[in-house]
Formats: sequence, structure tokens, C-alpha cells
Amino acid sequence: MPSNLHQALNAYKKALTETATPRQLEAQLLLRAAAVLQKVLDSWTDNHPGLNEAVLYNRRLWIVFIDAVIRDDNKLPIPVRQNILNIGAFVMAETFSLMTRPKPEHLVNIIRINRRIAAGLRGKAVTQHSPQAA
Repeated sequence: MPSNLHQALNAYKKALTETATPRQLEAQLLLRAAAVLQKVLDSWTDNHPGLNEAVLYNRRLWIVFIDAVIRDDNKLPIPVRQNILNIGAFVMAETFSLMTRPKPEHLVNIIRINRRIAAGLRGKAVTQHSPQAA
């Protein structure tokens, strides 16, 4: 990638991040994690290239979400917080499974969750037939 194009792309990303609402930023981060995981899934082989980095990024993201909802100063309703914690626990279980017994199904589950939550944060419904439901 040419240097000036790379600089322009970085400037655009920075401006987008600085002007995004927290919900938009969370959706962007979830979609980014899903894209990285999807790349690993699309090139799945016995040695799983990129799996560790993709899973680490996603795990860190979910740790931030879990930490945010367990804080006493979190303003979300308790049932919403509990749902996020339940989903986070599932994502962490799938992550552990990926690290101990890598199978593409675990990636599919995490990708689907990330995309659906991102769609909800962006105010978009995800249907079973939409490309983001996969």
C-alpha cells in the first residue's frame, strides 16, 4: 500500500473513532474482531494461521465489555447487563475451546455473536437470511 494512502486511511480511521458514539465504536470493534476471525475461518487449515492473534484480540475486547457491565456505576438495566455477562461467558467458553481443541464451529459461533451484537448496537435488525447472520 502506498505510504500516502496508508496515512490517509489512518487519518480517516482516527477521525471516525473520534466522532463515533460509544455504541458506534463498540459496533466497529465487534465487526473488526468478526472480520479478523472470519479471515482465519476462510483460510482454515490444520495449523490455523492467525488464530491466536484473532482470538486474543476478540478475548481482550470481550474482557472490556464484561468489565464494563460488572461495574457498579454501569447505567444499563440489570437484565441487559446480565445478558451481556451471559453472552460474554459463552464467548469466553468458545475461546477456551478454540485454544484447546480448535474447530471452525467455535469461530462461527463467535463471529455470529459479534455481528449480531454490532447490528443491534447500530440499530439494524439481523435476519436469518441476511449476510451478517452467518
